[in-house]
This record gives sequence, structure tokens and C-alpha cells, in this order.
Amino acid sequence: MRIRSLALTSILFAGISTLAFAPSARAEEGMWPFNLLPRDAIQKTLGVKLDDAWLDRVRLASVRFNNGGSGSFVGPGGLVLTNHHVGADCIAKVASAARDYHAEGYLAGKDGPEITCPDLELNVTLGIEDVTARVRAAVPAGASDSDANAAMKSEQSRIEKSCTEKTGNRCDVVTLYAGGRYDLYTYKKYTDVRLAFAPEFAIASFGGDPDNFTFPRHDLDMAIFRIYEGGKVVQPKEYLRWSVAGPKDGEPVFISGHPGSTGRMLTVSQLEVLRDVVYPYFLDAFSRERAGLAAYGKESKESERQIQKTFWSVGNSLKALGGFQRGLKDPALMKKKADDEAAMKKAILADPKLVAAYGDVFEKTAKVEREYARIFKRHAVLEARFPANSLLGVARHLVRLAGETSVPNDKRLKEYRDSNLDSLKLGLLSPAPRYGGIELVQVREWLDRLARDLGPNDAIVKKVLAGRTPDQAAREMLAVSQLTDVGARRQLLSGGRAAIAASTDPLIVLYRGIDGETRQIRKQYEDDVEAPLVLLGRKVAEAQFAVKGTSVAPDATFTLRLSPGKVAGYTENGKPVAWATTFADLYTHATGTEPLKLPPRWLDAKGKLKPATPYNFASTNDIIGGNSGSPVVNAAGEIVGLVFDGNLSSLPNRFVYGETTQRAVSVDTAAMGEALRTVYGAESLARELETR
Repeated sequence: MRIRSLALTSILFAGISTLAFAPSARAEEGMWPFNLLPRDAIQKTLGVKLDDAWLDRVRLASVRFNNGGSGSFVGPGGLVLTNHHVGADCIAKVASAARDYHAEGYLAGKDGPEITCPDLELNVTLGIEDVTARVRAAVPAGASDSDANAAMKSEQSRIEKSCTEKTGNRCDVVTLYAGGRYDLYTYKKYTDVRLAFAPEFAIASFGGDPDNFTFPRHDLDMAIFRIYEGGKVVQPKEYLRWSVAGPKDGEPVFISGHPGSTGRMLTVSQLEVLRDVVYPYFLDAFSRERAGLAAYGKESKESERQIQKTFWSVGNSLKALGGFQRGLKDPALMKKKADDEAAMKKAILADPKLVAAYGDVFEKTAKVEREYARIFKRHAVLEARFPANSLLGVARHLVRLAGETSVPNDKRLKEYRDSNLDSLKLGLLSPAPRYGGIELVQVREWLDRLARDLGPNDAIVKKVLAGRTPDQAAREMLAVSQLTDVGARRQLLSGGRAAIAASTDPLIVLYRGIDGETRQIRKQYEDDVEAPLVLLGRKVAEAQFAVKGTSVAPDATFTLRLSPGKVAGYTENGKPVAWATTFADLYTHATGTEPLKLPPRWLDAKGKLKPATPYNFASTNDIIGGNSGSPVVNAAGEIVGLVFDGNLSSLPNRFVYGETTQRAVSVDTAAMGEALRTVYGAESLARELETR
């Protein structure tokens, strides 16, 4: 759960936007916004001086995959490098029963032309501007928590709209330090994205679920796209030069990417609700969805192909959430958080001014968290865990869009602001195929949870199921719905409120019938949970700044961050773990049986690859989900690796950073270049990557 909160107005300082951010005690801790980077601490700790030119080059070469993930420009001809699992959504959508690019891989020129992704958006961060004062000024004197929350949201919407109209770019206001700072991010947006290369899924995710979030690893988790604009290849202002040699053990490296979210500023009561209420719910939901997908995948070879991407994604989410949950169930981690909070309370009680400002903030936060726990299931099933990627999610967007776009931009729900409409419509009108079996699993699972979470006598359950079982209702609605047809979706979208009101499509009818109730629980959450946490979150942040200073990076927000670190192995259970694996290790690890079965072309290349070439490597960089596909950059500004994972012990870094055994895991550029040439015969692509 993320916190949005008021800007600083404390007795401590005039405003955080004018603060000088003190160096972190450990420069390797933190995912730092480019405009708040502790350069002196990095130079002192890692011996690397990062100047403006270096930062600008890396920032403009870094790319956000708007569907979740990161990448980078790696050539003058618009090449973008990311992970296979980040590009898998596009790879799966352009595949078919006849050509399974997800399983077989793809190389443009050899297997066909570059293939256009149907609905992929990439963003490049052009600028970051502090707008804290503008957001603060929007709150009227004496406003209630809910009114203050609404006023700030409206002002953020106005700022975004004004920026987009002025620049023509995507503009997002981002909350940092629990509301201590608000920054406006301006993005160059690209939507003509074409697949140039992808290896086989079997080598991209070699080792499957057993090896996921582990190290040593042996994955070629990479994919390459080319970006176009106006029908022409993009020539980016900046791109990362390719290091043929890759990194060395102990070398300082930097990860530039878009981490999704962390919870390092959460209170103990908030962590307890995550541990006891939120994570168990989502773990159960993902487990049920994976079981449904697995059952459908067993029906035929084609159904197995259809579920590959979704099944992997759900399984990855399960393992990540399981790691977060293990962290919160670790007595040592929770004791550290409790001790830190106790020390904060003690410091507050020692100062009358701090007592007056923050004396009850932790107790009040705990009270709000109890209210959140009370309404959690209803809010989750109707809003937070609604199947957004299913046809039912399409129906929700179409119904809500018709109403939201008829009101002023600053009064809309956030996802329907003008600044986000183009991105939303890109997905709604995507021509990508939709598979009935997957839709059935997702809609049925949601209907089943609806009945379990709300109970059979709830008015919404009665309205939606109408005496049917979840399976019966899902099958009946999907058999008739026309929302699989992009033309039908386009007509409903362009027809607005009249078309939605007249529609007899069963999924539209379903959501139209419950939209009032879903908005009601959303408003209850925003008024009774989000709004008070806005004020309380701000106070928690202020208290932390008062006691500890501002030497920590803000929690992740799926915006561009730079994470410093160094290439390093570690010791686990008394045994040393080397900093890198090699191609020789890959062949030793392979067994010939799934998920350790090598694709045929890798078996053929065994005698041709250099066995000592570093393949996957570990580093101390601070990362989290969303960093997948991030470039690993050396002090010279060259790309030396491609992040694709963290190890299991790094998952609790979501709450408390550690670097003893916690590691980011990346593919070495030396291995990528050699694999392109030797395994895939992609000499021209490899040469293009190595263009200086």
C-alpha cells in the first residue's frame, strides 16, 4: 500500500524543496532520483565522480516500459535493450500457433521483418521539476483531511494538463518522501516499438521457477527492440556505448531504471497489516489464478502456448510476494523496524516541540490501519484486485471513461486524467489477440473471490451472479460478449455515455450495474484511509527527517532512479559465492530435463562458445521490481550488464536495505555479444550494438 501525504509545513524548516540532501551513511543504499543524487557520498565510497554530462547521458538513454519494467537505448539506430520477461508481453502478442516466438525466439532479418508491438509504450525522462510549493498552496486553510487530499489531487491534475498542453509530452506529478516533495516528471513517449531480437524462453528463463530469485544464475534474459517515430527509425540524443569486455569483480557500477515501489518509510503498524492482511490475500489470489491457468494449459498444446507469458508472470508475482512476506515474518527484520520506531518515539518524547507536532502520529497511523484492515477485502475485490487485464477490466474502463471524461479534468479519478488518456486508449484499442481460456480463468477467479469475500447475501454478489455459480456466470457472459472485437470496443469508446447506457454486452451490463458500489468503496477508502494517511504520512516523514535528517532516498515510485553499487560475490552459509557464472557453468547446470533443458541451438553451440566468458553476475546495487531490464553502467558511462533479477535474500530489501548476501543479478554484456554472434548468427546486430 502506498502513502500519499501533505507537503512539509513543520517547525523544522521552511520547505523540503529547498533542503540540501545529506549524504547517505552508505552510498550503496538507495534508489536515488537523478536530481537528488548524493554525489559526494558516492565519490567518497565508490571513488567515482558523476558529473552533469554523465548523468544527462545516462538519464536520456534510460527507457521506461510503461507496462512495467526498464530498458535503455544501446545504439544510434533506436535499439532498446531490455529483459525477455519485460518484452514478453509484446513477444506473446505477436506470436501465434503457427509461429511461437515466445518459445522459439526471433531474429529480425533472419526470421522476418521487425514486428510491431500492438500496444507498447516507452517513456524517456526529459526533465524533473520541483512543484511542491504549487501542490501545497492548493490546500485551503482549515481543510479537512479528505478535502485537502482532493485539493492536492486536483492541483496535480492541473499541473499535468498544463505541462502536456505546453510541451506535447507525457507529464506526471510524483509524490516523494511521503509528500515531503512533489516533482513533475516530463517524458518523451514512443509507441511505435518493434521487436528485433528475442531468444528462446527456455534460455531466457533457464532454470524456471526453481532458479527464479536465486544466484548463481544462467539466464540470457534479454530482448532487443527498435523504436520508430513517424515511420522513421529514432536516432536518440543519447545512447549507452557497449562494453565488449563487461564488468570486473569489485568494479563500481550503477543501475539506471524504474523501480516500482518500496516500503522503507512505512510504520510498524503498516507493515503488520501488510503481513497479516494484505499479502496473505494476494498470495491466495495469485495461487488460485495460477492453478486455473495451469489447468487450462493442460487442455492442448495451443492452450499451453497461450498461457506461457501470463503463467510465468503470475508465478513470478507469487515468488516475489512470498519473499516480501518472509521478510515481514522474520523476527529480526521486524525487531529492527520496531527498534527504529521505538528510538524515533523516544527522540520525539525528549523534545517538547516534537511532542506537540508528532507525539501521537504512530498511534493514529495504527488506528487508520485497523480501519483499512476492516474494509480491505471489499476494497480489494472491487478495486485493488479487480482483473484489470481481462475483458472485465476493459468493461470497467469503458464504463468509467464514459462518465469521467464528461467532468472537468481535475475532478476525475486519477487514471482518467487527460495526461493518461492516450496511454489508456492504446491498451483498450489494442489489436492483440485475447484467448477465451485465459479470460475464463481470470473472470471466473474474480467472481469466485467476489462471492467468498463479500458473502452470498451481499447485494453485489446477488446482482452479479443472479443465482449462478461463478463458473456458469463467467462462461455465459464471455460466450456472448463482443469485447474481444477491437471494433466493438472502439464504438463503445467513441459513443460515450449514450453507447454505454444502450449496450447489452453482458460485461458492460455487469460493470454498469455495480459501478456505483465500486465507486462507493473507493471513496470510503480515500476518505477513511488514504486521506488521514496523507496527513499522518507527512508527519511520519517529518519526524524521521527531524531525528535522522534526509540522508535516505525516497521510496520507489516507478520513476527513474540511479542505484550505486559494485560487482561482488558473497558468502552464504559459510560458503563463498563467486561474483559471476560462466558459459561453462551453464552447461554444467543443464540436465536435459525441464526446466534445465537447453534449446537445440545452444547444444549445437557448446563447443563454439568460450567457456570462461562471464555470463550472469551479482552486484550490491539496491533494486526492486520495475528495475528489470535496467542497464548496468560503469564509471565511463558504458553498459556492462542487464539487470534481470535479485536473489531471494534481496526481496526483504523492499522494507530494509541489506548488502551482506543481498544481490542484484544481471546478464554480462560480454555474454550477450558472444551469444548473439555464436548462437544466433546475429553478427550485424552485434556490430550495431558495439557502435561507438
